Amino acid sequence: MKRTAIRLAAEMRTALLLPTILFAAQVAAQTSVTVPTGAGNVEQTWYSLSTDAESSAALAEWDLAFEINGGFNAGILANTAKGVKVYQTPYAVGDWGSMDTTGMAANWTGLFNSDADWSQGAFNADVDLDIYNIGWGMYNTVTHVVAGDSIQVVVLTDGSARMIRIDALSAGIYTFTYANLDGTDEQTHQLAKSDYTGKNFAYWSLTSHSAIDREPMSADWDILFGKYTANVGMWYGVTGALLNKGVEAVRVDNVPTNEAEYDWNGLDTVINTIGYDWKYFDMDNFIYVIEDSLTYFVKDVPGNLWKIWFTGFGGSASGEITFNKELVSAVGIDGTTTASDMVLYPNPTADDQVRVILDGFNGLTRAELLDMNGRVVRAQSAVQRGALSNFLFDLSGVDAGMYLVRVSDGNTSSLERLMVR
Repeated sequence: MKRTAIRLAAEMRTALLLPTILFAAQVAAQTSVTVPTGAGNVEQTWYSLSTDAESSAALAEWDLAFEINGGFNAGILANTAKGVKVYQTPYAVGDWGSMDTTGMAANWTGLFNSDADWSQGAFNADVDLDIYNIGWGMYNTVTHVVAGDSIQVVVLTDGSARMIRIDALSAGIYTFTYANLDGTDEQTHQLAKSDYTGKNFAYWSLTSHSAIDREPMSADWDILFGKYTANVGMWYGVTGALLNKGVEAVRVDNVPTNEAEYDWNGLDTVINTIGYDWKYFDMDNFIYVIEDSLTYFVKDVPGNLWKIWFTGFGGSASGEITFNKELVSAVGIDGTTTASDMVLYPNPTADDQVRVILDGFNGLTRAELLDMNGRVVRAQSAVQRGALSNFLFDLSGVDAGMYLVRVSDGNTSSLERLMVR
C-alpha cells in the first residue's frame, strides 16, 4: 500500500511536470507584432505595447502640429516627413508685408523638427542663449504669454509658399497668421489647447485652413511608427519608431537577444532611442536587412517593461514593420523579479479556474491576477511546501482577455501571462 502511494505521488509529480515542460515555452514565448504604415509609408501608426491597440492616420493630411499637453509647452512641428520645408526669415513680426523673399532657399536657414524631443519642433529650432526664447517667440514670466517675434516661410509639397507668424500662445490658445508671399489671402486662426486635452498635438492644414484631430490620447500609446526626418549628417527622411512622451527605452547592441539584459538606470526618454537604424538597406541584394543582436527595452506609459526586437521591414512596398515583444516586468513588479518557477494550466483557459503549478515556493503564498495596466483584479492565498505543488486559482466572473498572474511567498516571486477566453 505504501509503495502504491509512493508510485501515485511520483506519477502525479510527473503529470504536473509535463504541463510545466509543455507550457513553459509557450507562456514565456514572445508575441509577434506587425504594424502597418501603408505602401510607400504613407501612414503614421500609434501603437500600445500593453493593449496592442493601433491607430493610423494619413501622413499627408497635416502641415503643422501645435503642442498641447503641458501648460507652458509651445512646440510647433512642421510635416517635414512629407516634404514641407520651413525657413527662418531675417524679418521680425513688424516687417510683415514688406519682406523680400528673393533667394530665400539659398540664403535663409532651413528649420527641422528635432528627432530627440517632441517639444523642439521646426518653429522652435532658431533659438539663442536666452532661456525664454522658444524660437518663434519669447516667454513673458509676468504675463505667462509667449509673444511671437519672428516670421517663417513654409513651402508646401505643391511648391506654393506661405509666410507665417505665430502671434501668441496666451491662456492656452495659439493665435497664428499666414498669407501668400505677396500678402494675399491673409488668414488669422486660433487653436485652443482645451479642445485637445490629453493629447500631445493638434494638427493644422494650410491648404484646407482647418484643424485636424488625428492622434490618440497620449495615455493610449507608446510608440509612433512611420516616416520622420533625422539628422544623419544632413536632414533626411527615414522610417522608424519614436517614443511617446514619458516612455523610456534603452538600446542593447552586440548581444544576442536571448542574452540581452536591461538596466533600469539606462532608460532614457530621448524619443529616437529606437529610431530607424535597426535596419539597413543591402544594395547588393536590394533588400532591407534587420540588424543582428540588437534589442530594446521599453518602459511603457503604464510602467510595464518590455523587451522588443525587430524581425522585418517591408520598405515602401508594404510599409509593414514587424517585431517581437516580451513582457519583462509588469506594473508593481521591480527589476528583481526572478525567473519563473510557475506554470499556468491550461493556458489559454476558458474555464472558471486555472491550475497554478509551482516549484520552490514555501509557506503562505499570495497569488494575484492583474490586468495589463497592473491593477489587481483578484487575489487569493495558499500554503506551499517548497517542492512541486499546485492549487486552483478562481477565475469565475473574470472577463476574457490577457492578464498577468503574480505569485510571491515573500522571498520568491514569479510572473506569467494568462489568456482568459
